Amino acid sequence: MEPSRLRKLLRDVQSGKVPVDRAFAQLKDLPFAELGYANLDLHRPLRGGFPEVVFGESKTREQLQGIIGELRARKSVVIATRLSEEKAAACLDVAPEGRHYPQARAFVIHRRTRRLRRVAVLTAGTSDIPVAEEAAVTAEALGAPVVRIYDVGVAGIHRLLKHRQAIASAAAVVVVAGMEGALASAVGGLAGIPVIAVPTSIGYGASFGGVAALLGMLNSCSPNVAAVNIDNGFGGGFIASLIARK
Repeated sequence: MEPSRLRKLLRDVQSGKVPVDRAFAQLKDLPFAELGYANLDLHRPLRGGFPEVVFGESKTREQLQGIIGELRARKSVVIATRLSEEKAAACLDVAPEGRHYPQARAFVIHRRTRRLRRVAVLTAGTSDIPVAEEAAVTAEALGAPVVRIYDVGVAGIHRLLKHRQAIASAAAVVVVAGMEGALASAVGGLAGIPVIAVPTSIGYGASFGGVAALLGMLNSCSPNVAAVNIDNGFGGGFIASLIARK
């Protein structure tokens, strides 16, 4: 349950608008909902401000439909990541008001949320865009306006410098890069804001499926750079949203 909804419910009980029994019915499964194959953490918005996010890659169509249907009934933001076209269609079957983002492989039921500060999402190359879109869609669903700045890698550093002001005015920036991952350090040196570096598995043989980019980002000489796991656009967008709400 969203904090604003819980406060309203308590005020309505206090004023006599809502009977105690009806409030109890709404609150009795507040900690989590048991579906047999999943225990949905309904208390997470109260603890952390954002709802539980569904990792869809290894779940069946039926499991996803059950989870999405239950979360939908709670009237909060619903985000499912790593979905195939088939699984996204299954989500739309139970929540037609939701939106599928094919490039991000995400499904979102948008709700009115607290407006956060702006987040910037950058990519080194065009091939990094799917991971960046996962970050951008996540941040937008959680309430952060997103400016997308794509294909500005260090092989043509002048492309990045054009956007220096837009980057510096953001609350946080997510930098998505494969190959050697150098863009994160370059951005960190340009702007004194938190930089969430997301290495991607884009690159040739010695990139080792993104390990080279990850190690480069972990060893960044820019002290405002922190890295998440390979191809973890969701993690980058989520952390940027946490920073943007402060």
